Amino acid sequence: MYNNTPANYVCPICLGLEGVVNEDTMLRPDDLIYKNDLISVFMNSFFIKGNEGHVIVVPNKHIENIYDLDSKSGSAILKAAKKMAIAIKKACLRDGITLRQNNEPAGDQHAFHFHLHVFPRYKDDLFNTEIASNKIETTLDDRRSYIEKLKAAVALTE
Repeated sequence: MYNNTPANYVCPICLGLEGVVNEDTMLRPDDLIYKNDLISVFMNSFFIKGNEGHVIVVPNKHIENIYDLDSKSGSAILKAAKKMAIAIKKACLRDGITLRQNNEPAGDQHAFHFHLHVFPRYKDDLFNTEIASNKIETTLDDRRSYIEKLKAAVALTE
């Protein structure tokens, strides 16, 4: 409906879903926490200082934004976001959760494949300040402990 994908766009999220790993890939196979026939949940490859360990929930089929999101995929995404919110609370003892989803360049969408962020929050954290200025690039080793904790917590919610 309202699409902003440039011509010849290579979707960095689709690459990850297909298991392709290169400089354009945003999602790595080792970061996969949960998957079903409609959605996948990955540890995000960037952390927000003070709120490390956030995940993204993506539809397995390419859907650019909320305007194109079908009800079945949307329902599966929200169900998975709830599952991950509970897992984050159990695994990481966070005080709260923030969901964030951006659409179009003016809405800060940087990858043109629908994705919903699930952020761990602490009372009095600096999330809203840090998200704007201190995104931290991470390695798989940085993310691994969060991934393992969340995988175990997800298994307890099924």
